[in-house]
Amino acid sequence: MKDMLQSPTRRQLLSMIGKTAGATAMYQAMTTLGFASESSFKEAMDLKGAPAGASIVILGAGLGGLTAAYELRKAGYDVKVLEFQNRGGGRSWTLNSGDKYTELGGEEVTCDFEEGNYFNGGPWRLPSHHYAVFHYCKQFGVEMQPFIQTNDRAYLHRTNHFNGVPQRLGDIKNDIQGHVAELLSKSVNVGGLDRSVNTEDKEKLLEGLKGWGVLDKDYRYRASNETTKHRGFSVFPGGGLMPNEKPSKPLPISEILDSGMWGDIYSNHMTYGHQPTMFQPVGGMGKIGDAFTRECRDMIEFNAKVTKIHQDDTGVTVDYVDSNSPDGATKTIRADWCVCNIPLTVLTQLDINVSKPMKQAMAAVPYDTSYKVGLEFNRRFWEEDEWIYGGLTYTNMPITQIAYPSENMFKDGSGVLLGAYGFGATSYKFNTLTPQERINVALAYGKYIHPQYPKEFRAGTSVVWHRIPWTLGCYGIWSESSREQHYDNLCSIDNRIVLTGEHCSHIPAWQEGAILSGIDAAKRLHKKAKMLG
Repeated sequence: MKDMLQSPTRRQLLSMIGKTAGATAMYQAMTTLGFASESSFKEAMDLKGAPAGASIVILGAGLGGLTAAYELRKAGYDVKVLEFQNRGGGRSWTLNSGDKYTELGGEEVTCDFEEGNYFNGGPWRLPSHHYAVFHYCKQFGVEMQPFIQTNDRAYLHRTNHFNGVPQRLGDIKNDIQGHVAELLSKSVNVGGLDRSVNTEDKEKLLEGLKGWGVLDKDYRYRASNETTKHRGFSVFPGGGLMPNEKPSKPLPISEILDSGMWGDIYSNHMTYGHQPTMFQPVGGMGKIGDAFTRECRDMIEFNAKVTKIHQDDTGVTVDYVDSNSPDGATKTIRADWCVCNIPLTVLTQLDINVSKPMKQAMAAVPYDTSYKVGLEFNRRFWEEDEWIYGGLTYTNMPITQIAYPSENMFKDGSGVLLGAYGFGATSYKFNTLTPQERINVALAYGKYIHPQYPKEFRAGTSVVWHRIPWTLGCYGIWSESSREQHYDNLCSIDNRIVLTGEHCSHIPAWQEGAILSGIDAAKRLHKKAKMLG
């Protein structure tokens, strides 16, 4: 083992490089698909001069639809919004104490948290480079607070490594840095970089590596008083006659590489979307949807289930019924133009006459699946027992991650953790569980990271997005080829109809994408309406 620490095998070195390449490749893929993109928002809209008497019907009161509604009414249009639910905001949604909803299959999901506690079923954090979100939040008076994405006191966990004991994220991060610095110093010292740097540069590089990796005089990464300044103590400094502090012991590089924890750090904390300062609305992400709804409330008809969308050369006719009464009478609304914010998973099942390219584009975008479980505990033990204030823990168990609240720190009494959140194959498994079973599973796995779970648990709630009737999925998935073939057709104005929503953006899954699509749709529709008079 000693030799392995000093001279990792070629396989281990390639594994290390692979982890780094994987993070870079993931970032590039995320940028291509829109996940890590910076917003293109530059300035507020100022549409003017709507044709006299021109009318617009907007289908769906998600953020894309409400952005378009807000801006188009300011331009002078007669705007009407039809919304399937009894609230606006779409996936900008927070479950508060007493809330309940019915998912596909008829199961009722309740939120029995104490007053003041909440759970974000959809979006839960905002990168500071999503400028359009913050523009409207400031305009509508939505108060923000910092969201802590990275916390070195949170954990990285693997069931089959380190005897299943969670490791502090900061310890893994510092150990990786130290071991890499040691390896690089060896490369410098044995002449491996002679063709790249001169003697003076080598000396500067070695000195820099010594500080960056906290190496000793022999350029080794070992437990010392200096490493404690970075990774902490096994016995912390005290006062009086308390035991003397002791430096913590770095983990072997081979075990870190085998565990795959390197990837957790670089793919979850160093992508562009998570690097900037992040924020959250005070009181839950739903405050954004609430604010948009408040500004547009007089335009919205709730509980309106659209059944048919028919356009002709002069306008659009929409049939709808009361969503609380499936056997109710059909109502009809007629408008000059239509902005459709209905998720594609639902829209493709409706009777709508659009062009063949638009139809093909609508059918070309599948929706990802995702699950979330919120767990309320009698006390904030993660703070009181483990000094964790905000941040995320990652694990290879099906719950995938645990997120600690960035609000109400040091508060006495109960608090809420995001006890499970993930995508892909595991999400389909969560979809098959009842609401109570999801809570039970999150508790059963979570106790291996936080043994306090069984004693402190109070209540739970959940969202599995493929069982949410009004979206039938989490967000639109684009590939490079599907975007090249279908994206422009999906976003183009099809005679009298234009689509909006996060699926009509280069930032899918983010509220910024939905808002930007609403801005762009409103601008293009206004231009065409003025041209036609």
